[in-house]
Amino acid sequence: MKSKFLNTLTAASLVAMTGFAAPALADDVIIGLITKTNTNPFFVKMREGAQAKAEEMGAELRTFAGKYDGDNEAQIEAIESLVAAGAKGILITPSDPAGLADTVRRAREAGLLVIALDTPFDPPESADATFATDNFRAGELIGQWAAAKMGDTAKAKIATLDLSEAQITVDVLRNQGFLKGFGVDVKNINKMYDEDDPRLVGGDSTLGSEEGGRTAIENLMQKDPGINVIHTINEPAAAGAYEGLKSFGMAGKVLIVSVDGGCPGVQNVKEGIIGATSMQFPLRMASLGVEAVVEFAKSGKKPANTEGLSFFDTGVELVTDEPVDGIPSISSEEALAKCWG
Repeated sequence: MKSKFLNTLTAASLVAMTGFAAPALADDVIIGLITKTNTNPFFVKMREGAQAKAEEMGAELRTFAGKYDGDNEAQIEAIESLVAAGAKGILITPSDPAGLADTVRRAREAGLLVIALDTPFDPPESADATFATDNFRAGELIGQWAAAKMGDTAKAKIATLDLSEAQITVDVLRNQGFLKGFGVDVKNINKMYDEDDPRLVGGDSTLGSEEGGRTAIENLMQKDPGINVIHTINEPAAAGAYEGLKSFGMAGKVLIVSVDGGCPGVQNVKEGIIGATSMQFPLRMASLGVEAVVEFAKSGKKPANTEGLSFFDTGVELVTDEPVDGIPSISSEEALAKCWG
């Protein structure tokens, strides 16, 4: 009988010669989890969920991550490593949804099931499936809440603290969902910053960090110190925005809304720093992804999308301690029992 080392070596040699080869033989189902980083609590919880489900189902989980958000090369190397190792499937949060498309295509041609987690590929069909929060809906919920909370939105001055200028799918979906929910005429649902609503002060990049959020709001407040509504790509950026507002004497006087559902962010809702956030469920994404790969290994069956959507929706809940009529929500206390990080 051939050793596992020989099987892996043979596959690796074929990869070197042809780009990708059929997966090597393996006694167990190998599943790869590739995240953008291994430090973000969202991805930490995702890894925990995948590991627990893999152990439960008798599968082997191998995890990889970039050194930073946007480390595309590390994700390419991880995909190639998993193909050579004979993995049955890959769960991935793509750092570059368009740039990884060709590598993913070759992995699928080699027989692997590829599932995007959280961030869809561009185009989404690059992967076999996407398990994600409905990020447009997440943005729409906080936009609707902010509009209802403000009441007279004619005097709104809106700042959007986004991920980057790269128009990454998850960034665009949250931004555009928020604007639509607030009542802004969104010109192109797939593109940020082409609106002409006079209530929009502008947007700035945060890279999803607290420091980025602080710098971004300071830049935008210099442009218009009357900003009274802030949408942020995630809760660290929201925390940074709140700190930045302090230097203008505006802390606690501006509506801040966000997306994530991490425990620090939910705590900030409880403390009044964030008015409302949309909670997503990374553990659920990853555990369902593992189940899908194991099923594929057994039967060849691929996961189906949620009816009416182009992906499998893993759920979203609005978290606020100031509920408004007509928008379902849970309190921060309820959310603290479900949060991650």
